[in-house]
Amino acid sequence: MLRKLSLARVGLTVGGILTIIGFVAYAVDNPTLNLAGFFYGVPILLGGLALKAAELKPIPFSQSTSPEIMALREEKATATQNQIRKDVTRYRYGQEAHLDDSLERLGLSPTDEDRPVLVAIREENVAGNYGLILEFESPFITLETWQDKKEKIAKFFGPGITVIIDPKEDNKIDIFLVSSESNQEN
Repeated sequence: MLRKLSLARVGLTVGGILTIIGFVAYAVDNPTLNLAGFFYGVPILLGGLALKAAELKPIPFSQSTSPEIMALREEKATATQNQIRKDVTRYRYGQEAHLDDSLERLGLSPTDEDRPVLVAIREENVAGNYGLILEFESPFITLETWQDKKEKIAKFFGPGITVIIDPKEDNKIDIFLVSSESNQEN
C-alpha cells in the first residue's frame, strides 16, 4: 500500500495545508499558528515540490495477475524477480528511468536518449515456471543487440533465471525472465 503512495503528493498536500493555515492565522492575527504554519508548511511544501520534480512513476501491469500466477510466484520466483517487480511498481526518486543502471551495465543504454524504456510488466506461467515479462519500447537498440546480450542478461539477473527475447511490432520487445529452479527465499 505505501509503495503506491507518492511522497511528493503527501509533501505537497501537507505543506500546502500548513502554509494556508499560516496565511489564515496571519490574517486573523494569531502569531503562534502563523509561525507554525510558515515554519513547517513552507519547507514541507518545497520538499514536496522537489520530490515531484525527481519523481518516477510506477510501471503498470499490462494485464492483471491471476491467483494461479501469484501462487506460482510464491513457489518459484527468484529473489531477483521479486526485487525487480517491487522496484518498478513503486514510486522512485532521483532516477532517470526504471532499470537505468541495469541497462547501462548490460550495455543496452549507450546514451540516455537511446535507452530502452520500460513501459509495462506482466507475470505468466512459462512451461510451469514463473515468468516476469519486462515490456520495453526500444527504438534505438536493435533486436540483434538484444540477442547478443541475452547471455549477459541471464548472468546479470541470475542465478536461476532463463532469458527469452520476444520481439513485437513498433520497436517493442518483451524480455522474459523465467525462473529455472524453485526458490525458497522470497
